[in-house]
Amino acid sequence: MANPVQFIQQVRTEVGKIAWPGRREVILTTLMVLVLSALTATFFTLVDVGIRFGLGEILGAF
Repeated sequence: MANPVQFIQQVRTEVGKIAWPGRREVILTTLMVLVLSALTATFFTLVDVGIRFGLGEILGAF
């Protein structure tokens, strides 16, 4: 086990190797997440409405 000073030095070295995303990449991926979340919400809303309508018709027939 390394002593705390060596550990901190190793952590700083590893953090320096991280390829941080640029501003443009962060904005694009954020927009992609928002758009895909909206599409997914719309899809499941439509499926829910369809199932609710179908069950209403089936149960209404009895």
